[in-house]
Amino acid sequence: MHALILYYSRHGATRQLARAIARGVEQGGLESRLRTVAALANSDNPEDKALDEGDPLCDKRDLVECSALVLGSPTRFGQMAAPLKYFWDGTTEEWINGSLIGKPAGVFTSTNTMHGGQESTLLSMMLPLLHHGMLLCGLPFSENALHRTSSGGTPYGPSHVARGGNSKLSDDELELCLHFGKRIAHIAQRLANREQ
Repeated sequence: MHALILYYSRHGATRQLARAIARGVEQGGLESRLRTVAALANSDNPEDKALDEGDPLCDKRDLVECSALVLGSPTRFGQMAAPLKYFWDGTTEEWINGSLIGKPAGVFTSTNTMHGGQESTLLSMMLPLLHHGMLLCGLPFSENALHRTSSGGTPYGPSHVARGGNSKLSDDELELCLHFGKRIAHIAQRLANREQ
């Protein structure tokens, strides 16, 4: 069993969230697999050419084989970034086959400002997961860091406020990522035990 942490990151902040959630998944007793998506081929931004460095690109087999999925994207006008949306637009076969039905899933995001559209991005990222029949998990208000954070963190999923490109997570953001990863791992394990 493993949790797929699938993300797109342009400047590194979303990647930092992904890695912190992966640590939480592993602390929760599940293997984590970090995967990313390619920048769009028609991009003329030189920064996009460097995005191939880092975690491997996700393929459809990664989706089919995972026991849980956590999806992350920077905010682009209150929605997920185009490369991640493009990836999901190509998952019709997995939708037809029901490859993701019943698997737990969650979402995370990063913005440059406090009011950059974190919650609308998280909500929009849930839509393809719901269409695939996944079981959405958020962060319950029993998580103390949700009450004290002055940076990122929402009940819809972990988030980060980069403030000028800063990819270093605050203590509260890191704590929420770890708890979120553990929660996804525990839910995936409980579901697997019930199926046996």
